[in-house]
Amino acid sequence: MALLKILTRDLSARDPQGAEPGARLTIPFDFRSRSRFKARLDDGEEVGVILDRGQILRGGDRLLAEDGRVVEIIAASETVSTANANDLALLARGAYHLGNRHVPLQIGPAWLRYGHDHVLDDMMRGLGFLVSVENLPFEPESGAYHTHDHHLHDHPHRH
Repeated sequence: MALLKILTRDLSARDPQGAEPGARLTIPFDFRSRSRFKARLDDGEEVGVILDRGQILRGGDRLLAEDGRVVEIIAASETVSTANANDLALLARGAYHLGNRHVPLQIGPAWLRYGHDHVLDDMMRGLGFLVSVENLPFEPESGAYHTHDHHLHDHPHRH
């Protein structure tokens, strides 16, 4: 089966009007943080995604395929932990401790969200957070952690 290589991340300079997506790719953050990976479009077609290093795909981003189709990225729901607190100092403290562990972190007005991990959940509860486990799209901040370049691997694994 031939792979459809998706090459261009930003269509805005070439397509200011916004082309209608011809396909959708629903993937979790682990894949959206890689520069090279294999996946299946929502219709089942296998694709190879090749991006410049260091790019993170966000839900709503669009890619341009070799055949000219526009592919919309959908952030898949995944198991995450959400630590809630109404105290700004506690939120800052929790963000510090998670950042010190290089944990990808999504920040909201009264919460911190990270990939579910029971050890981190216990740490956050110990700091005074109310922690819940949810199944939601995960859109962490970029920059504080590193990603590995997976040369068209299609299996998730942690380092």
